[in-house]
Amino acid sequence: MHGTLAGGLSGKYYLYVQALLTIIITMFERCLYFNLNALTRKVNRIWESEFRQTGLSAPHAYVMRLVLSEPGISQKQLAEELHLAPSTVTRFVDALAERRLVRRDTSHTDRRSAAVFPTAEGKRLQKKLEKIGEGLFQAMRTRLGDKQFQELVRALREARSTLEKS
Repeated sequence: MHGTLAGGLSGKYYLYVQALLTIIITMFERCLYFNLNALTRKVNRIWESEFRQTGLSAPHAYVMRLVLSEPGISQKQLAEELHLAPSTVTRFVDALAERRLVRRDTSHTDRRSAAVFPTAEGKRLQKKLEKIGEGLFQAMRTRLGDKQFQELVRALREARSTLEKS
């Protein structure tokens, strides 16, 4: 086996594989898309696991939290606050209304617009949703460190804002 290295690769092929791995590693280390999606998948798993006890997905829980904090909010306002497409918000509100957690009232000023209100059943979830939200906030601050957590959230908000302008 003269002239071969680890795994039976000859010297030049070994160097080629090493160079290729270096390129791939460098590409993924600096790739916004890859790193942001990897972080998003991890965060989604954590959030979904916590909100599962309410019977709501994390996105539905955040719509519910906003409706609870601003009863009568319009679907347009929900979409703007949550940075979601209006059609996505409509589907989320439909799902929450089907579960009798929210109700829609036609706006008195614009019949094409609907205000979203929590129902009594929806209001019963408020303390649990807020407790989970606060728990997630504190857990991430602890795991990442307060300074890194604040910097990450600030950087993400600024990047989102910048990209929305372009």
